[in-house]
Amino acid sequence: MASFRQKIMGALYPLIMHLSKSSSKGKVLKAQQVTAPPASFYELTGTLNTGQALPFQELQGKQVLLVNTASNCGYTNQYQELQQLQEQYAGQLVVVGFPANDFKEQEKADDHVISQFCQVNFGVTFPLMKKSVVVKQPQQHPVYQWLTDARRNGWNDQAPDWNFSKYLISADGRLLNYFGPAISPLGPEVTTQLAGK
Repeated sequence: MASFRQKIMGALYPLIMHLSKSSSKGKVLKAQQVTAPPASFYELTGTLNTGQALPFQELQGKQVLLVNTASNCGYTNQYQELQQLQEQYAGQLVVVGFPANDFKEQEKADDHVISQFCQVNFGVTFPLMKKSVVVKQPQQHPVYQWLTDARRNGWNDQAPDWNFSKYLISADGRLLNYFGPAISPLGPEVTTQLAGK
């Protein structure tokens, strides 16, 4: 059952999205080239919140949307949209959530609590990784080192500028887009890319 805070955040979510879309949080970046990245996305591995490894080579042939998430953020209702997106593009897309506490202490302390929160409040079934650092600093997760370093991914240096920043990977392992937090997972900016239009 949703907490009082979660109900308030849910009610404010449309306003937050509307007001922030024209800011830097509504940024969309797109790859201008179609070449393979200098370092392979499929050589990366993440650790699920259960402690089990997720080799990204298992994701070959599917588009991947990587999102840094937080449970107590104005954008937290995007969990529901991410789940809808995962279901809408089942078999074609894998959403991967990276819970992180890099912006104003907005994530819960424990991976199990995060998982329970996501399942109970938003019905999340897509993979959630162990809580990680996603911003550029020495502890940055290797996946986010790849996502935010043009020398590895081929073009992008943009790190998440808030919770629910999104990175879209093509079915052959190329970084296609960065979508800021104010871009809805169900918005045309994302769905047009998924549809290949």
